Amino acid sequence: MSDTVRILLVSQMYPGPSAPDLGTFVADLERGLAARGHELARAVVDERGGPSRHLALARDVVTTARRFRPDVVYAHFLVPAGLLAVLGSRVPVVVTAHGQDVANAERSRAVRVATRFTLRRAAAVVAVSDWLRRRLEVVAPEVVGRVEVVDCGVDLHRFSLGRAEEARAEVGWHPEGTGFVCVGALIERKNVLRLARAFERHGEGSLAFVGDGPLRVALSGRPGIRTVGPVPHAHIPQWLTAADVVCQPSLVEPFGLVTLEAMACGRSVVATRVGGPPEFVPPEAGVLVDPEDDDALADALSTAAALPRPNAAARAAAERHDVVAQVTRIEALLAKAAPAAAGAHSLS
Repeated sequence: MSDTVRILLVSQMYPGPSAPDLGTFVADLERGLAARGHELARAVVDERGGPSRHLALARDVVTTARRFRPDVVYAHFLVPAGLLAVLGSRVPVVVTAHGQDVANAERSRAVRVATRFTLRRAAAVVAVSDWLRRRLEVVAPEVVGRVEVVDCGVDLHRFSLGRAEEARAEVGWHPEGTGFVCVGALIERKNVLRLARAFERHGEGSLAFVGDGPLRVALSGRPGIRTVGPVPHAHIPQWLTAADVVCQPSLVEPFGLVTLEAMACGRSVVATRVGGPPEFVPPEAGVLVDPEDDDALADALSTAAALPRPNAAARAAAERHDVVAQVTRIEALLAKAAPAAAGAHSLS
């Protein structure tokens, strides 16, 4: 597309000095759009905190829209970011649902009302997986037939094939036997305690948990298990490359970006059946598992450990989700919405 579009990016998650790993997928899409010649401004939350940050976001949306005069707004998460986008600007809004926003609408009537208002006002609606699209259409039946499925994609240059031995030397981890790695918050939803028990039953290799959270104490000190703690987002590719198998058996995963990133690194995966992973993990790339089935999870570790190292089929499957291709799809949605903004610069 040759025409430059002025895009206001609105997100309640965005990398910042105190939270460099917050919403990195949003920043990746922003960089992709900028690389294609579009002008972008942002109104974002780039730190963790309480409700006051959403009040600041509301002010930022209004002031940035007036100053920047966008053709279209690209909002991530339905409420509050999407809601603030449709209320705070006078141009079309393209909004993306990521998962927790839909879950919030399922649980809360107030959030559901706000979500449906946002979706009715949006020029286009995106969900990051077909699984999430179906959930969203139950919450808001009026969007049936309107939701495009576009995942956030993976940077195939940053997450690329590499030698496990070199990566292990870089991160200082030298597993005995198969190297299993789990990346993410150490919380109940990530199913880390069940994974630890399954690893103990598997009885071979080493398991590293990369991340932090309230369950870290319960995981620490177990034979063969290392709790690494939080690492800079820039070091995640090295940890994925250091693995033979990357394990993400979450109770639910609306998309499963870490799983896709691991596959891009040529690593076999153990991933949850609940959510997005069944849409991009073929049998030759890893094992999909019922996250609440202890026996199945232990068996999955054994099956995945027997797959090729590195796993070329995993890399090939990930290449179909190149972030460049996903940016192109988002670009088309934004361009389609933008013409309705003719004359909007004089109004905003």
